[in-house]
Amino acid sequence: MCVIRAWTKSNRPSTDMSARILIVEDEPAIAELIAVNLRHAGFDHVVAGDAETAQLEIDRQLPDLVLLDWMLPGASGLSIAKRWRASERTRQLPIIMLTARGDESDRVMGLDAGADDYIVKPFSMQEMMARVRALLRRQRPEKSQDAVTVAGLKLDPSAYEVSAEGEVVRMGPTEFRLLHYLMRHPDRVHRRSQLLDKVWGDHVFIEERTVDVHIKRLRESLSGVGCAHLIETVRGAGYRLNSRAQPSPQT
Repeated sequence: MCVIRAWTKSNRPSTDMSARILIVEDEPAIAELIAVNLRHAGFDHVVAGDAETAQLEIDRQLPDLVLLDWMLPGASGLSIAKRWRASERTRQLPIIMLTARGDESDRVMGLDAGADDYIVKPFSMQEMMARVRALLRRQRPEKSQDAVTVAGLKLDPSAYEVSAEGEVVRMGPTEFRLLHYLMRHPDRVHRRSQLLDKVWGDHVFIEERTVDVHIKRLRESLSGVGCAHLIETVRGAGYRLNSRAQPSPQT
């Protein structure tokens, strides 16, 4: 029986805090063990127990990485990997294949099918996590982990923290990613479509007005430290973080 879990987010900070991982594994005990380790490391994740459910999850939202079992009910992981590599939308999807088939010929088949990495069962969870992080680093080298400061507002990705004059600002993960992008590109106007591509990813099919909702939430979070005015709406164009903006006078 297929088991689906919604995307979850650990409260524990992580340097890969925005990564979403799809676990395609039909053995519940193994899937749960993998999920626990991913959750502990701060990754978002979802579990699919068969090929059909995995494809539904891929169609709904493309993850950052897939842990794909070879032996699955219905279509095999090998055939799924080949299908994804043949599609323009999923051609660059990072895939780590999990299997009990450890012969050299099997490894070659898995890699030729499109897997980026190959882990033989039983495997160490520490090794699996190291391979996940390594593949994400290779796929997302542009994700800077350096702290950035703009107009007295400081964002530290490695600590997953935003602060102003030493006061910590609490916000959700999407608002954090949105602020991070705006702070790395201050004083530029960004269209909603650009923000969707850069913050949510060009593989996510959501309405542009979603950006408006998260901008509103971001301003609400920043208002507590007097920095909401930094996030400006440029009518007919989009949004920007104005490093020279001044707060509105109190009436």
